[in-house]
Amino acid sequence: MEKDILLELENVHVQYGGVHALDGASVSIDEGEVVALVGPNGAGKSTILKAIFGLAPIKSGKVKWHGAAFAPVPHEVVGKGIAFVPQGRRVFTDLTVRENLEVGGYVVKDKKELARRIDEVMEFFPVLKSRQHAKSREFSGGQQQMLAIARGLITDPKVLLLDEPSLGLAPKIVKEVFTKIGEINEHHKTAIIIVEHNIKSLMEIAHRAYILDKGQVVMTGDAKGVADSTILEDVFMGRYKGGEN
Repeated sequence: MEKDILLELENVHVQYGGVHALDGASVSIDEGEVVALVGPNGAGKSTILKAIFGLAPIKSGKVKWHGAAFAPVPHEVVGKGIAFVPQGRRVFTDLTVRENLEVGGYVVKDKKELARRIDEVMEFFPVLKSRQHAKSREFSGGQQQMLAIARGLITDPKVLLLDEPSLGLAPKIVKEVFTKIGEINEHHKTAIIIVEHNIKSLMEIAHRAYILDKGQVVMTGDAKGVADSTILEDVFMGRYKGGEN
């Protein structure tokens, strides 16, 4: 019997004007996996996350949840169990930590359940718990990134989409962020799709990876195999001329 795939993009095309942001890309993730999306700027990595979450105009192709195709609309995607943490942290700087987490749980209608989830998430992020009543504008970049990820967890997602979680962070903080992402996967069994330029940190926690170039998947495989491939270097140096592998 074929194993059920949790989330899948099948031959997806996305166009912005005349630009093909995705040109027949196919990506999948199963329960408990960490999947990396790597490639140069403009390869289509972030567009894949946006297509899943209903923030990119899908011209053709399918997005599937447990094998069933659906048309992604952000609030409906959240209801299925998918959370998106975009680039640049984007926390509400005039709100406290706890208020930011309450905003993240807007779909949780039971106030007691929402409070329970917030307390649970803060146990996982001690730095947030200790300063839960502080305005997030007082936080460092790394602490704001932790808050953005924590906010994404409030809905108890089956899949977490992370777009450049290390962007603009110091190397020491990058390590802390990736350690926490690995713990989320290990302890909560949350499937995670990550777009990230820090290949070394990414491949330490990823199970599988996709290399993208010009809106197409040019290679996929286990994380180590992809990291060690010559194709990865060729793509980043602009030398790759082949088709999909």
